Amino acid sequence: MTHEFTIIVPIYNEEDNIARLDKELNNYLNVALKKTTVLFINDGSTDNSQALLEQICANNTHFSFVQFDKNYGLTAAIKAGFDLVTTELVGYIDADLQTSPLDFNLLLDYIPEYDLVTGIRTNRKDSGFKKLSSSLANKIRRFFSNDGVEDTGCPLKVIKTAYAKKIPLFNGLHRFLPAMILLQNGKVKQIPVQHFPRIAGKTKFGFWNRSLGPLADCFAYLWMKHKYISYNVTKKATKHKS
Repeated sequence: MTHEFTIIVPIYNEEDNIARLDKELNNYLNVALKKTTVLFINDGSTDNSQALLEQICANNTHFSFVQFDKNYGLTAAIKAGFDLVTTELVGYIDADLQTSPLDFNLLLDYIPEYDLVTGIRTNRKDSGFKKLSSSLANKIRRFFSNDGVEDTGCPLKVIKTAYAKKIPLFNGLHRFLPAMILLQNGKVKQIPVQHFPRIAGKTKFGFWNRSLGPLADCFAYLWMKHKYISYNVTKKATKHKS
């Protein structure tokens, strides 16, 4: 089967969620609008995540994994996925399953007209502190990036791979995916998606990386934006074999 869409799933100490991921992603594969494959990026887990990933990948030809030698962080995991995918489209979802893979179909409906389609979490099932810090982070990012995206932290996105592969690696990348597409003169669409409480595992984010961390990342983004080079080729000559 020739796949058209790759879903990246970063994993860091999510052993209690692996079985649910297997079930929910398999359910999605049965109804996906595109021929879909799943790429797990094990970001240096220290629990039993790797053994469980190897087991579910061995049982499903549409699943594969990459294991890091140590924990590099969410940005590195996403960027590694972008570098490795070969399908026309690439998506991203968190391993905590607070968003549903089924909602990828909502985003895929718009991808012919847009270069990135991102979810907006409706009726968020998070604590008041988590929602407050997320709201603050979004306001800070919008002020610096002017990307107009309401909920860039929503871990449900679909991107045309040609755009994803041009995104440079820098800490906090996952917060600026829409802004990086806009820098390439791409088009971005926001779509409401479902949100669920985390029922297994522990969140990897606290006050620093939800509020103060994004502020520091904004300055990195502004520097990168100033240096960013983007171009489009209109015509090229090819050599013919003699």
